[in-house]
Amino acid sequence: MRAFFSAAAIAATAVYLFAQAAQPASTLFTGARIFDGTGRTIENGALLVNGGRIVGIGPAAQFANLSAAARVDLAGTTVIPGLVNAHGHVSNPDRDLRKYAVYGVTTVFSLGDEQPPVFAARDAQNRPDLNRSRVFAAGPVLAPATVAEVPALVARNLEMKANVLKIRVDDTLGTTQKMAPEIYQAVIREAHARGQRVAVHMFYLADAKGVLDAGADFLAHSVRDADVDQDFIAKVKARNVCVCTTLMREVASFVYGSTPEFFADPLFLKYADPQQIETLKQPARQEQMRTSAAAARYKVTLDVASRNLKKLSDAGVTIAMGTDTGSLGRFQGYFELMELEMMVKAGLTPQQALLAGTRDSAKCQKIDDQVGTLQSDRWADFVVLDANPLTDIRNVRTIRDVYIAGNKVAR
Repeated sequence: MRAFFSAAAIAATAVYLFAQAAQPASTLFTGARIFDGTGRTIENGALLVNGGRIVGIGPAAQFANLSAAARVDLAGTTVIPGLVNAHGHVSNPDRDLRKYAVYGVTTVFSLGDEQPPVFAARDAQNRPDLNRSRVFAAGPVLAPATVAEVPALVARNLEMKANVLKIRVDDTLGTTQKMAPEIYQAVIREAHARGQRVAVHMFYLADAKGVLDAGADFLAHSVRDADVDQDFIAKVKARNVCVCTTLMREVASFVYGSTPEFFADPLFLKYADPQQIETLKQPARQEQMRTSAAAARYKVTLDVASRNLKKLSDAGVTIAMGTDTGSLGRFQGYFELMELEMMVKAGLTPQQALLAGTRDSAKCQKIDDQVGTLQSDRWADFVVLDANPLTDIRNVRTIRDVYIAGNKVAR
């Protein structure tokens, strides 16, 4: 039988086999189908966890003689890595990180305007007793009015130890002033000079090409005004820039013209904020969205973004799963599950969508040495599903349990 161990995992397993008493906190999760986030599936697999991290993974038979301190039987389930949202938003970490967690989103990259409590939560998360989602933060979105303002704004975010810098190059369908090229070029130049990456909110194809030429490191949304062309694809691939398509952001921009079907989903209702639901069901608000020119435009841009997702994926561009969740009507946790479904609807396979939501999102945000895959030395962040999402992506909703650092999340 083939083994799925790294050299480090084999050494760690040997320690357990011959000196289990020295590590009494180990837990063996066994019997599940394991999709490890690398593209590999292990039938009747097992995960060995100690100190919040994975120390062994492989067929359950290889752990038959292991006397771990605790065993968790997962027979009949499918285990996937905890989902990684490459573009969300966290404002209240106590509330938001628990909300993401119950839906299996175990890591969120918060892209903009986080307050000190979010950074404090980030700095306290490398611990084996963690039981809420991990967070990484960009800090205030940089919006310099002149090139002269750029160094001080970049320095401010770096002093906060931001994980990435964020700028917006968009006119919000012609209603706001767009950042000028000389300014975003100066931001990217200054950030790179100080060793920092830059994520860009953009909408238009021309702007996306412009920020790529300037050295942008991460495209936080899809191009939505036009189909991407070979010139754009070449620019993205030349620098291996990831694209985060945030399809559910577009959905949230028009779907509340009536009461959406997912408002009746028990999984949604179990954790969603009732006050938000009632606000979005108000007749006057729904009428306003039904008659909104912007809402009508965003409904069209969803089709454009979906086509572009498929085209970029087929071209070999790395796609990161993101949603821009966190504001009114963009429901944290639940929308990430819907995002995966939207990605498949756009033409990706379930496996491609899952890889985008795990390994690739982590890789795009430079945290793949910690999360995103179920491998030795990564945090034991995983989701236990009652049905297999590789055969039907909607099965990501069949959540039995969520584990973060090997700890079961209260649901």
